[in-house]
Amino acid sequence: MTQLYETMYILRPDLGEEVIGQAIEKYQTLLKDGGADILETQHRGKRRLAYEIKKQREGVYIQMNYRGNGTQVAVLERAMRLGDDVIRYLTIRQEEPKAEAAADE
Repeated sequence: MTQLYETMYILRPDLGEEVIGQAIEKYQTLLKDGGADILETQHRGKRRLAYEIKKQREGVYIQMNYRGNGTQVAVLERAMRLGDDVIRYLTIRQEEPKAEAAADE
């Protein structure tokens, strides 16, 4: 059964635009190879962090929305944990949008 997921991750601020693009592509490919459907990817840009993480005061925020199952999420999070380009990540499962009932009219 597939679910909607949103993963927000923060890349190191000292990475160049080309390396950031490669990192985004790498994580999208991991999901696609596992059978997930990428719905949307947003590059939110460089922002100041609320507190220092791994000696970094800024980070590049990326948001991915996709449909998949728990196995793709586990593979993605493992790759982010082992890679040195991601300083923080968070994945949440989203609720399916409810169809409006015709009886409400």
